[in-house]
Amino acid sequence: MQGSREQGLLQVETMLDVITVGSATVDIFVKVKRSQQEVRVDGKSRDHHLDVAFHIGGKSLIEELHSYSGGGGTNAAVAFSRLGFKTGWVGKLGDDHQRHGIEHELRKENVSMLCSHAKGNTGLSIILIGLRHDRTVLAYKGVNDQLAWQDIPQNMAARFFYFSSMIGKSLKTIEQLALYAKKRNVPYAFNPSQYLASMGLRKLKKIVEGCSILALNREEAKELLRMQKPIPALLKALQEHAKIAVITDGSNGAYAYDGAYAYSVPGAGVKVVESTGAGDAFASGFAAGMLRRNNIEFAMKLGLVEAGSVLQAIGAKNNLLGWNEAVRKADKVKVKKYII
Repeated sequence: MQGSREQGLLQVETMLDVITVGSATVDIFVKVKRSQQEVRVDGKSRDHHLDVAFHIGGKSLIEELHSYSGGGGTNAAVAFSRLGFKTGWVGKLGDDHQRHGIEHELRKENVSMLCSHAKGNTGLSIILIGLRHDRTVLAYKGVNDQLAWQDIPQNMAARFFYFSSMIGKSLKTIEQLALYAKKRNVPYAFNPSQYLASMGLRKLKKIVEGCSILALNREEAKELLRMQKPIPALLKALQEHAKIAVITDGSNGAYAYDGAYAYSVPGAGVKVVESTGAGDAFASGFAAGMLRRNNIEFAMKLGLVEAGSVLQAIGAKNNLLGWNEAVRKADKVKVKKYII
């Protein structure tokens, strides 16, 4: 296809409902017997956080080992696809054998792969699980941060974009895509993780400003805004920049604000097996609800049941719901609507 890269984006060969842009990883979940590890409080740190320790020079036997695809971009893509949206994923894969598993999973989930490839390693996360119902993640970004504007497919077009966390060259490319979307009135969601939110609002303003849905957890919202305020104040500050602000707060539930009303749902109320991907599930479920019904109350319900389902299994994608099951469960959720 001839023409400039921007012109190419305008030439629609296949109009998708949603295109997600973000990382792809292989997630390796590792559980070690408690007798071989020590969890202790770091008394030197200000917040006295917990640390997990293994003996230097020792050898620890693995009790459980699981391997699945992960990464915010592919997690969201599978969520949208299972909920019935024609979905594509834009990102970067390496030239190693690890990429094949990711490609296989996305094909199986009917996600159009609009990704590019580069020499180097595909992203990889080693996730230590079973640490007092939490986990510790060792993340290797690989080629995820090398997505360039020239990598964007020239025939790509969608009714909605979903941007997850990427840094380096890839963050600049998301900035360009956000500008492209705003110029053409294509709505988009942005779900930055903590390492991205810690850069602050000024550095992320090109993406945050004017986005349709800005979804973060409570700590990420504080980092982004440089504010140690209660959730209502955080929601108001975020909504000055985005049409709808969404904040999740773990077992305390989730909140949204559109400038007129605030909405809240309780925690998922499920037995947590492993939490990786729950934030991606809530944000993509919320966006899917808005796309399908343009109703914040329904979007909150859909986000909650998606996140709650993911929390009940190991792996960020394994328990994502199909549309009929998600709606059936969402109908049982109560949403509070109020003024702040």
